[in-house]
Amino acid sequence: MKRLRLASAIAAAAVAAGGAGMAVALAACGSSRPSSAAPGSAGTGAASGSGYSYYRSMMGSRYGGSMMGGSAYRWMMGRAGYRWMMGGTSAPAWMRGSALPSFMMGSGAMGTGHDPGKIMGVLFADAPGARVTPAQATRLGSAVPAGASVDRSANRISVAGNSVHLVVLASPPGGRDETFRIAGLTNPAISVSAGAHVRIEVVNADSDTAHGLVVSTVGAASSRMPMMTAAPAFTGAALWFLGNPTSAGMHAATATFTASKTGHYEYLCPVPGHAQKGMAGSFTVTSAA
Repeated sequence: MKRLRLASAIAAAAVAAGGAGMAVALAACGSSRPSSAAPGSAGTGAASGSGYSYYRSMMGSRYGGSMMGGSAYRWMMGRAGYRWMMGGTSAPAWMRGSALPSFMMGSGAMGTGHDPGKIMGVLFADAPGARVTPAQATRLGSAVPAGASVDRSANRISVAGNSVHLVVLASPPGGRDETFRIAGLTNPAISVSAGAHVRIEVVNADSDTAHGLVVSTVGAASSRMPMMTAAPAFTGAALWFLGNPTSAGMHAATATFTASKTGHYEYLCPVPGHAQKGMAGSFTVTSAA
């Protein structure tokens, strides 16, 4: 893939993440836990430390100063650019509207063979963060959450109580591509009680594509770039850019948030095009008993 087209695809994917200003628990970068972290306990990331160091090293080695021109490149390499790339709220106003610069949304950015999910999967494959083995991922993807009631015929998981811990496999082997697996179900409807403290641990089990997870408003999954049209429903209800698995294991990270408002929502993969292909499910917050 040519360097300039690859850079355009990165920019397009970054726009999809940063355009709606989502608050992110970084998926693949900056975890304080080592790669041998126990399955089921992957840590959240931070917009600093080892994640930022990896980002600068990776971007600098691949693109140098030619990525998008001098000033734009310098901004992208700084902390503000890194936070935006990871879904932060610090993007300049001109990067957030519908009339985006041509160098970011040109014909080469989203064309055939330039899937931003596959590009990001490669770029973030070696990022620091928690990992799990394939065997651990398989076990976690079949485990029933504590306190949960699973209706397999209705493809539904209901979790009572004030503490909810879900483990989600993104595009696991043996299942349909571009789907989530939770408690052995594919894209199940999830129901939790209002006020519950929710932890959603996401494991990228896809061999060649980056994935993430966001709890957002109903209808967001119909957009190719859902994070351009809808923000997370709850602060912290987002994970972005879990890179491809490597010999070190599968990337894992956890989104933590409070289901503070009753209503109907969606969980989806924010990588452009994935939700449209079926990587989404319903997430309902019901009145507490």
